[in-house]
Amino acid sequence: MSKLRLEPLTFCLCWILLAVVASVLGGTWAGLAVALGLLLVLMPTSAFILTRYEDEKLERQVRWGILVIAGLLLAIWLTR
Repeated sequence: MSKLRLEPLTFCLCWILLAVVASVLGGTWAGLAVALGLLLVLMPTSAFILTRYEDEKLERQVRWGILVIAGLLLAIWLTR
């Protein structure tokens, strides 16, 4: 059995938290848009970086960067 890693677990929890916040503050469709939108952006980006550059550190940085940008965009959208 593989060891449980803290960083991917933290990332998943932050992704869930962002989707739940979007759902509570912006409505069900906003929560679904955040959750599925991130899925459609993060998975191909991570796969591209890992297959092209084979650099896990770069992939991790890009993944967290996308999540932070999504959070900032959600905050901007909710304050309008």
